[in-house]
Formats: sequence, structure tokens, C-alpha cells
Amino acid sequence: MELNEIIKDAPNDVTIVESIVITHSKLKKYEKILCSISGGSDSDVLIDLCQKYEEAKKITYAFFDTGLEFKATKEHLIFLEKKYGIHIERIRAIKPIPLCCKEYGQPFLSKQVSEWISRLQAHNFQWEDEGLEILLEKYPNCRAALRWWCNDFEKSDSGRESSFNIAYNQYLKEFMIQNPPKFKISNKCCYFAKKKVANKFKKDGKFDLNIYGVRKSEGGARRSAYKTCFTSNGEEGDEYRPIFWYLSETKKVYEEHYNIVNSKCYSEYGLKRTGCAGCPYGKNFEEELQSMKKNEPQLFAAVNNIFADSYEYTREYRNFVKQKRDNNR
Repeated sequence: MELNEIIKDAPNDVTIVESIVITHSKLKKYEKILCSISGGSDSDVLIDLCQKYEEAKKITYAFFDTGLEFKATKEHLIFLEKKYGIHIERIRAIKPIPLCCKEYGQPFLSKQVSEWISRLQAHNFQWEDEGLEILLEKYPNCRAALRWWCNDFEKSDSGRESSFNIAYNQYLKEFMIQNPPKFKISNKCCYFAKKKVANKFKKDGKFDLNIYGVRKSEGGARRSAYKTCFTSNGEEGDEYRPIFWYLSETKKVYEEHYNIVNSKCYSEYGLKRTGCAGCPYGKNFEEELQSMKKNEPQLFAAVNNIFADSYEYTREYRNFVKQKRDNNR
């Protein structure tokens, strides 16, 4: 189908039409293209958008299997292959999540928080409520993590706490002083199960364009790092985020207009996100666990074994915060 026909058939939405035009331009310009697929609802829109053009034959679709995926997600990949007549490469993790958690530690709260705690644990930190200079004398090679612990970064002009300070997560410092973690905490599962394997696949494939479904409106550290839908990386391969400017409303318009079908994780399980099953970073992991218990009981048992300490520590922290807030009313 020609671009003019695709635009004519598009919904009356400026953001969607612009994404159609820009995506067509990118697919024509580049010759070896990688499109990372997660099996989630954003990926469903991403594939549909890319497959509108003849140039889509240049695309290699890849799914990075973390070793902790929903059965429904894997079934959905097969559905997508049949629907669009494509092949999605399944790339195994260098170290699957269960092994990473056993070897390095479990994720807690967020990637950044897990990183700082991991560094402090590596220096046998005693969770002391002391000033930065005093702690630097005791732990001289741990400055970055200690600055986080001591809230050393200034607040924004609006008065919002810096995300580089522990105070960004309310009462976390007070909680950890009273309840030091008794298990290893680490964000290495993301690194070895997804980031490192994805970088290796890109490098080995020598792709000149990497496409993925990041939306700015979703927030998060990775999304806030990008200012536009495109990044030029020279010889390392450029990056393009076709649905970067899509709001939730935009995405809904696209899905309804083009009859997008999501995986059973959304339609039957009632989940709002997919990805690494039961990830402790998820704000709604409790709801996800309940759905998993009903729909994929074997996976439910697995994640409760892998993330047991993190789940319990997170619950304790959330209860601590609730009690503090109730007391301050």
C-alpha cells in the first residue's frame, strides 16, 4: 500500500499520522533494522505500525526471553507471527533471572534504588544515620551511593526531591535504618537477562537502526532520558521510537481503529503491564501475583520462590509508610 493510501485510511489524529509518515521515512532510509518486541500492548501497536509498509521486510523482530515470561506472552508471539506473516527471533538471556537473583541478589523497589543498595552492601554498610563526610571516612570508595543515602543532591526548582536521593522514596531511609535488609539486593537481573543480551544481539547483527516501543508519557528513568523520538548514534546504529509521543488516549484510538488484539495477559488476566513476570519493581505486583496464581500457577510458584525476600521486604516497607502517614494525619 502506498503512503498516501495509508494516511487516507488513518484515524483523524495528528500524532498517529505523523508517526506513520516518520516511520515510512525511516524504513526507506535504513537497510538493516532491528525491532525489539516485548509481547506487550505497546509492541502490538509498534508491529502494526511497521508492517504497513513494503519496507518492513528489512526488519528483524526480536523478543528477549528473560527466563521469566508469561505463557500467554509466548502464545501471543505466535499469534503475531501468523497475523503479520513475520518471524520473531527468540533470544535467550545470557543469565536468566532466576540465576541472576541467586548469584547477585534480588531487585527491590526500582533499578536505581537496587543499584545504590547493592553498592552499599558491597562495602558492608551498617545503615548508619551519619553525615556524608563521616561516612566517607568509613567507606571511602562508595561516594555515589553514600550521596544517595545522605540526600546530598539538591531538590529541583519546584521543590521536588531529586531522584538521586533516598528521600525520593518516602520514609525509605528511616525504614532501612530500623529494618536493614537481610538479603542481597541487586539490579543485575535486568542487565544480564535483557540489556546485555540485547546489546550483544545488536552488535553482532550490525543493525543501522534499532526500533522499540517506548512512550514518553509512561515516565520512568529510561523514558525521561530521551527528548525526542530519534537518537543518532553513528556507527553503533541509530535509535527510533515510533510511538514515543503517543498518550494513552492516542494509543487507544490506534488500537480501536486498526483492531489491535493484545495478549491474554490483558484480555483475560486483567494485567495492566507485561514483561518480567512478578517483577518486584512493579507498583502493582500484588495484583499481578493474584492473577498469576489463578491463570499461571506454576509461574506463580516460581516467582514466589525467586523473589520471596524482596516481596516480603517491600510489603514491610509499604506497611511502614502507611503507618507513618496515618500517624502524621
